[in-house]
Amino acid sequence: MLAVEGLTCRFGTKAAVDNANYTIAPGSFVGVIGRSGAGKSTMLRMINRLAEPTSGRIVFDGLDVTALKGRELRKWRARSAMIFQQFNLVGRLDVLTNVLMGRLAGMPQWRSLTQMWPEQDRAMAMSALEQFDMAQYASQRADQLSGGQQQRVAIARALVQQPDIILADEPIASLDPRNTRIVMDALLRINKHFGITVMCNLHSLDLARTYCDRLIGMSAGRVVFDGVPAQLTDYIARELYDLEADEVMGSAPAHAPNDGRLPEYGTAAVA
Repeated sequence: MLAVEGLTCRFGTKAAVDNANYTIAPGSFVGVIGRSGAGKSTMLRMINRLAEPTSGRIVFDGLDVTALKGRELRKWRARSAMIFQQFNLVGRLDVLTNVLMGRLAGMPQWRSLTQMWPEQDRAMAMSALEQFDMAQYASQRADQLSGGQQQRVAIARALVQQPDIILADEPIASLDPRNTRIVMDALLRINKHFGITVMCNLHSLDLARTYCDRLIGMSAGRVVFDGVPAQLTDYIARELYDLEADEVMGSAPAHAPNDGRLPEYGTAAVA
């Protein structure tokens, strides 16, 4: 169970994330939605501790993530694998080596410096590539792959970390529609086949509704919606996205509640 308790991140006087509270049950596929600048990326980066909270706590199965330092923090970052919009691969290295980078946290320092990968790790990396139909590119330089192929390599690298949770920060933002589906299918396979919790920042409501079993909506740093996709009506989505609404959901007319007000939703764990 992941619990976010009063989580806040300020940059000067601006709150990128403001008093976020929610819990996520193991094995969930959670979409974090909202307009650009809503705080989605900062939220995921705080969970991985790439961004430091100003206040509040992150607790995972009783472990206070916000208090971790040194080796224990490195272990947590292995357990909470990040997938980035820009892939973060080493272009001059081959695909297999890029995937093996996901095993560094569990290696002695001398092995990590010499990159003498154990055969067990090499087999694990090849198996991960096979999962996403990328094994044939194992010896090819990463920078020779298409964007969609590079993102699948990044997902394979995350998988070999053997994480408890995968944090995907706009993983399909720079991809065409075909590769978008391939990458989202890969994340869904990890979630359903391995039971790994996935939190994924998404701009497209169609994708969020299709792939996620729960949505967390953010606006101006605050969590303003938390529920299943069926609860996210067009009216709520338009309130959430404001001027970006037509871009993410098309131009269909919104149906407001009878009293004309945006319903309020509390946070809840979804089993």
